[in-house]
Order: sequence, then structure tokens, then C-alpha cells
Amino acid sequence: MGFGISWVFSPGIMMVRILEKLAQRKPLQAEDWVQIAERAPSADLFEMADRFRKARHPDGIVTYVVDRNINYTNVCLSGCAFCAFYCRPDSAQGYLLTREEVCHKVEETLERGGSGILLQGGLNPAIPRDYFEGLLRHLKSRYPIYLHCFSPPEIQFYSRLYGFTPEEYLARLRDAGLDSIPGGGAEILDDTVRTRLSQKGSAGEWLAVMRTAHRLGLRSTATMVIGLGEGTAQRLAHLERLRDLQAETAGFLSFIPWTFQPRNTALETRIPEAVQGEPYLRWLAVGRLYLDNFEHVQVSRLTQGMETARRGLRCGADDLGSVMMEENVVAAAGAGHHADEEALRQAILQEGFTPWPRNAGYRRLDKDRAPQPFTQPVTH
Repeated sequence: MGFGISWVFSPGIMMVRILEKLAQRKPLQAEDWVQIAERAPSADLFEMADRFRKARHPDGIVTYVVDRNINYTNVCLSGCAFCAFYCRPDSAQGYLLTREEVCHKVEETLERGGSGILLQGGLNPAIPRDYFEGLLRHLKSRYPIYLHCFSPPEIQFYSRLYGFTPEEYLARLRDAGLDSIPGGGAEILDDTVRTRLSQKGSAGEWLAVMRTAHRLGLRSTATMVIGLGEGTAQRLAHLERLRDLQAETAGFLSFIPWTFQPRNTALETRIPEAVQGEPYLRWLAVGRLYLDNFEHVQVSRLTQGMETARRGLRCGADDLGSVMMEENVVAAAGAGHHADEEALRQAILQEGFTPWPRNAGYRRLDKDRAPQPFTQPVTH
């Protein structure tokens, strides 16, 4: 199997043999993956990831979604060092959206051609017990909307707060209208990293919530945040845990790697620069190659910008992510890469693919519906 001219310059026959094994889908050892992640020539790594993408999606379609991320509260007890959005419960800047405020945002989303709502927030101990279930039921009864809501740390926190097990609470949310759950709160699934950065809970707890959700018929996405001071082995362990759970449940819809944005966070002086460009694309490609049981890989346009995101479509990604009508958390940390639907469609076309809208559950929608005219995200 040929891999292009850059193979002539590959750093040693051992790397060639490792990549040949990978191309043939043969099992690799942990040290092989370290070599791939750290030493494989980028051109060969990207080409192979693109081949894996094409094998999964030979139709040449790249999907995207028009949705809105509604942060129902900014109050949070977790105190994550990487977050610039949250405030403490005693802060005058704290808020909790009313049902009417959420409905207004949903109506605005539907008017602009959106298909769903990503509903996430902080760990706020003052939220009433019936807030979430009542809100989901109300939204489902009034609007044709897909509800992709509540990351594992939220499920863990609020189930405990209201006296349920995570399984009991997920079942109640599912019955109230929850369609799927986002992969937030994963960061790096290594407890050495996690305990240094936040009080969100262990890697095992995150995985347990996802396992339970999948068992209850709720599918989810999976994320990885690059650039929090973790090493190669910790990133690869994260991928291994995702792949193992996917082999067990087949419940993950997609893998979404993105990068820590340091501005305005407690880590800004220690980690002043975000991972951008080729270093990010290398891990996007590694994710596509490692997670061979994942159907979809999404490039992070929000943290990388359109130019790098376009390149990502040739580095293993088959999804360009969301227009993201409203986004507050990453924006608070300095990421300002906004785009309207037409910009996403044009970027996909310019890379030689066919753009196709989807919902948050990765179900393809009518690809011929007209792009909507908004160009800037809506802020709270």
C-alpha cells in the first residue's frame, strides 16, 4: 500500500512498519501509538486519517448542524481552573434562566432554521428539583426541537442533589424529552489531570454516566480537550477509554477533540497559548485512526477557526460542527471563531465535499433548505 512521496523521508524503518500495520488495521501496542502521535510525518498521518474517513464515508458528504447552546445557569461549584464563564453561588453576576427565557431562545432558534438545542450549565445547588424535567417536557410539548442536553458532571451533580441515582435521573430526563447527551466534562480522562484542574469528578464517574445513558437508549458525543498540561500517554489513555466503552455499548455518536482556550482563566499565566493549527490536526488525525469504532469525527471550528477546520476535513473529520448561534463558555475564554451556515457550506464545498445539515443526533436533514441570514452569535 503506497502512502505518498513523504515516505521516502520517514524517520526510520520502524515507523514505516508501524504505519503499515495501522494501514492494514492490525493491532498496535501502546508504544506504537506513542510513536505515531509523536513522530509520524504529518503528511502521512493526515493521509492515512483521510483514508480512514473515506472508508467510513465514501459518499463524500460532510455534515454540520445549526443549533444553539443555551447555558441555563452560570453558577457553578466546580471551580474549574480552565473555565472563564462560571461564577460562584454568592456572585451578583449569577443567573438562572426562566422557562420563558429559554422558550424565547428556542423560538428564535427555530425561526433561524435551527434544528436543536444544546442545553448545558454549571453545577448550581439552588436549582429547584422540578426545573429540568419540567423544562424538557414543556419544550417537547411546544416545539419540534431536538434536545441534546446535560453533560455527565451535570447528571452526576443533579442526581445526587435531588436524591436519585444517575440511572434513575437519566431515565426521568429521557422520559421528559431528553434525546441525547453531550460529551462535555471529559477534558482528559485521567484522574491525575482532572484533580489538578477541577472538582467535576473522576474519569470513572464520567464513563459510568455515559455507560448508563447508553444502556438507557440515550446516545452521546465524546470530547477531548487538548492543551491542559497533559502528556501523550494521558491523551492516548483517554482515547483508549473511549474506544473500550464504545466497543461495549456502541452509544457514542461522534468524537470531538478541541483545545483549551486560556484567556481569562486561572491557567492563563501557566498556559498562555492554545494549541492551534498542525499540532491540533495531528491529534484530530490520531483520534480518527485510534477510534476505529466511532462513526463520526468532528473538527473544532469554534476553537481552531475556519482555515484549520477546513484542513481538518482532510485529516479524518467528516463533520464541521455547529453554526453555534449562541456560545458563551468558550467565547469567555477568548475563542471568537464565528460563522454562519453559508460559510460552513462554502468551506465544505471548497474542500471538495458535499455539505449536508444534520441534527445533534447525526440524523441528516433536508440538504436543500436555504441558509439563514444571521452572521453573529447571540449572547445571553
